[in-house]
Amino acid sequence: MTSPVVFLSNPVDTRMSSTSRESLKVDLLSDVALLPGEDRVLDKDIIYICPFNGAVKGKVLITNYRLCFKSSEADVLLDVPLGVISRVEKMGGASSRGENAYGLDITCKDMRNLRFALKQEGHSRRDIFDFLFRHAFPVSHGLPLFAYVTQEKYEGSGWNVYNPLEEFRRQALPNNKWRLTFINSGYELCDTYPTVLAVPMKSSEDDLRRVAAFRSRGRIPVLSWIHRENQAAIVRCSQPLVGMSGKRSKDDERYLDLVRETNDTTKLTIFDARPSVNAVANKATGGGYEGDEYQTAELIFLDIQNIHVMRESLKKLRDIVYPTVEESHWLSSLESTHWLEHIKLVLSGAIQVADKVSGGNSVVVHCSDGWDRTAQLTSLAMLMLDSHYRTLRGFQVLVEKEWISFGHKFASRIGHGDKNHADQDRSPVFLQFVDCVWQMTKQFPTAFEFNERLLLTILDHLYSCRFGTFLFNCESTRDHNELRMKTVSLWSLVNSMMELYLNPFYTPESGRVLYPVASMRHLELWVMYYIRWNPRIRQQQQSPVEQRYTELLALRDEYLKKLEELQRSDSSHLTHSPASNTASSSSSTPPQQYTHLQTPL
Repeated sequence: MTSPVVFLSNPVDTRMSSTSRESLKVDLLSDVALLPGEDRVLDKDIIYICPFNGAVKGKVLITNYRLCFKSSEADVLLDVPLGVISRVEKMGGASSRGENAYGLDITCKDMRNLRFALKQEGHSRRDIFDFLFRHAFPVSHGLPLFAYVTQEKYEGSGWNVYNPLEEFRRQALPNNKWRLTFINSGYELCDTYPTVLAVPMKSSEDDLRRVAAFRSRGRIPVLSWIHRENQAAIVRCSQPLVGMSGKRSKDDERYLDLVRETNDTTKLTIFDARPSVNAVANKATGGGYEGDEYQTAELIFLDIQNIHVMRESLKKLRDIVYPTVEESHWLSSLESTHWLEHIKLVLSGAIQVADKVSGGNSVVVHCSDGWDRTAQLTSLAMLMLDSHYRTLRGFQVLVEKEWISFGHKFASRIGHGDKNHADQDRSPVFLQFVDCVWQMTKQFPTAFEFNERLLLTILDHLYSCRFGTFLFNCESTRDHNELRMKTVSLWSLVNSMMELYLNPFYTPESGRVLYPVASMRHLELWVMYYIRWNPRIRQQQQSPVEQRYTELLALRDEYLKKLEELQRSDSSHLTHSPASNTASSSSSTPPQQYTHLQTPL
């Protein structure tokens, strides 16, 4: 699918006197394999200020997709998709003194910073700064994102992984209590919701329109998941528009009572993801929460902080993990970021949702607008309750359904192709969800068909802009930009090499509900994501069990190879021996057969 492309920034000097070192410099980038549609923009001699190895001379290649650096002096390689870059700044000026004081400082969304130094004469950084700034932030410059440029082709289309009607059918929907509605087929009811929605059978289309008028952004309560046995449902929505005057909506109150009646729950539990003080404060901007007028419902606040608090928490975490980890104060430094505390609250909230549903109670989940904390809670609760979502394909469906189709604002939260790095809408909401999934895989190592590599791949391409999967804020915008027609899905890549993402310890257990322990003692920092750029950490991280498994696989392959050699040798001996020729023509004795070697893996 891809082929190595050689770029030479200078003519090759063919004189014998300069052979090896010059040819080494020229060939530094010769094995960089470009993607179909990826074009070279610039290559240049540069110094990388490596936080682990010091200043390293080498060559940088910039394409319309990536920044690649290689050195002939040290074993240093950088391959950074431009979509990962959140900020590019000039370092030093023409009069700056000191070694390597003039160059570029690049801040990335994946926890690392890159610094490059150049010679000060002749505005040597102007071209590289201009190219980087233009191609790292294409949206800000009226250019297409790389997902619309790439010519990658895969055998199966990842866009077919999730079909809402098929997923509802898998959940045995519609039934006599829930119906499917296409009232939003033109995105007229709610422009951030999908086109197919599951609502109570007794609700009319006019009911839905009246409820939409009382819910923030028109995001009405709709079904995400239903328990096959007890018929308890997970329903998601946004906050009611109560405001300071304490407005009521009889239609909204009646509608939630219809949700309760679908499985005769005594009390409908409403989980408000916010701290109660925030929910009260939201009344000032026209929002609010369900009060005593919802007589057949109980309200529980889950104390999960807003997007701004989460953004600041990740910034603090970044400061303590890159470039170096201060081991002497590590625990107190980690605690001061509050990152694991936030992970704990999200997991704890999802556990409460799953526990209510498992016990037969239908629940409604919302935050303010129903596209951040709500998605975290519904998707994690569904992961705990439904083993289908713990398979490789099922997890893809979960992400497509609860995050992408229900309008998590990926473009705003990640800032794809946008130079405004200080945008207050940026927040690591989806990263937190994936971190929570990783915590669950650590606590239940045999319950998930997929491995850590899948989670890392998802996060890498959350930023890369190579695939269309995480682009834009909602389905209506994706349709307008013809995303499925013009870009490739990340799942096309994943499903073309599924063996890379499979967990060798997976044991299918349908019907098992997972309740992770959400206490600080049982949660860990995900080192292989947050500190993976540190070479010392990388070397230490493979677990003894995984290491032993890898060794056993290698041993099995070695034995199988020897067995094949023995079979070939024996076959060759029998074929070329005169005695064997005579024997084969005069005797019906079958040749010796080898049993295929099995190893207990």
